[in-house]
Amino acid sequence: MGNAGSLRELHHLVAWLMILSNGALGLWFVGAQYRSALRHRTMWWAVVPAQTIVILQAILGAVLASQPGIVLNDMHALYGFSAIVAVGILYSYRTSPFIRDRQYVLYGVGSLFIMGLGIRNLFLGR
Repeated sequence: MGNAGSLRELHHLVAWLMILSNGALGLWFVGAQYRSALRHRTMWWAVVPAQTIVILQAILGAVLASQPGIVLNDMHALYGFSAIVAVGILYSYRTSPFIRDRQYVLYGVGSLFIMGLGIRNLFLGR
C-alpha cells in the first residue's frame, strides 16, 4: 500500500488545490463581470494554472486507479471526467461572439462548477 497510499495522499492534496484555485478564480471572475475594477490581465493568466490542476488531478486519478487493489467508484470517474469536459467547454467558448459580453461570468460560473465537482468528488466515498 506504500505507493498507492502516497499517491492517494497526493491526489487528495491536488483535489484541494483544484477546489481552492477554481473557487477563488470563479469568485474573481463573477465579481469582474459586475465590477470593472476587478478586471486585470493577470486574471486570464490565473486561469492557466487553475485549469492545468484539473488535468493534473485527472492524470493522478488515472494512475491511482491503475494501482493494484484500488477500486474506482464510477461516479468518481464521471465527476473527474466532467471537470475535464468543463475545462474544454470554457476554452471553446472563450472567443464566441455569443459570449463576448459575458466572458467573465462564463469563466466565473464555469470555475465554480469545477470547484463543485471537486467538492462532490472529494466527499463521494464518505
